[in-house]
Amino acid sequence: MTTHTRENVDTPQGLAFAVTAYLLWGFLPLYMKAVSHIPAAEVVAHRVIWSVPLAGALLIVLRRTGDLRAALRSPRTLLMACITAVLISVNWGIYVWSIATDHALDAALGYYINPLFSVALGALLLGERPSRTQMLAIALAAAAVVVLTVETGSLPWAAVGLTFSWGFYAFFKKWLPVGPNQGFLLEVLILSVPALAYLSYLTATGTGSFGISWGQSLLLMGCGVVTAVPLIIYANGAKLLRLSTIGILQYIAPTLIFLVAVFVFGEEFGHARMIAFPMIWAALVIYSIPLIRQMRRKPKVQKVT
Repeated sequence: MTTHTRENVDTPQGLAFAVTAYLLWGFLPLYMKAVSHIPAAEVVAHRVIWSVPLAGALLIVLRRTGDLRAALRSPRTLLMACITAVLISVNWGIYVWSIATDHALDAALGYYINPLFSVALGALLLGERPSRTQMLAIALAAAAVVVLTVETGSLPWAAVGLTFSWGFYAFFKKWLPVGPNQGFLLEVLILSVPALAYLSYLTATGTGSFGISWGQSLLLMGCGVVTAVPLIIYANGAKLLRLSTIGILQYIAPTLIFLVAVFVFGEEFGHARMIAFPMIWAALVIYSIPLIRQMRRKPKVQKVT
């Protein structure tokens, strides 16, 4: 094994990759709106099926198929991959449903809250000690959810569901002993079994949406592209950026989702959201202050194997 060193710095290539991925995620609601007339479960099944060839082709090009074969022979890795696969499929399902039912603002809210939820998760499950600023940010985010709940009479379930599913997905993903590209292919391979079974059932009963028209079929096939491509671009960009930089850039996607929801989809930005969203934004500003300070520090040299 060869060991060399490189500076833990932000590279132009890494920044370009990460920003591209977040921009694609930010405008993803526009694509999901085009398939909003199709049941969310069917859309998720097609996201899974058509992601497999793209993710597989990438591993072949990178010559990393050996890592996947090793993972398939490891019961522990397979079990962890099953957990992350279930969580990401739940996240996709809630997201697709949110866009289709005019709850894109709740989707934006969920992804805004996610980094703060991850901090809380680390404190509860890993014994990590959040700083005072992080605690204040978490408290503000929690208060915003309370405001929405009181004003509307119910929890913003889509936002909460997206926050929890993605937060736990990221948590368990940390313990998956394979690279991000191999892990993604492993997850969609696992999910392809129930996805194929479900789509076969829809075909057999004549209730499926695939094959009705060329346009609709191409849109469903494209679900794999809009799913796999941003993840692959992000995975490669993350290797070339500092964690603090990624922490700041991750707000691009929910901000774009928010703008699309309000100015393109015309979702109502009611009184409760006028209170809750500024509270979330204030929480993110407070949360980001230590990250910005960290970005200004002199880069360190780290070993890479």
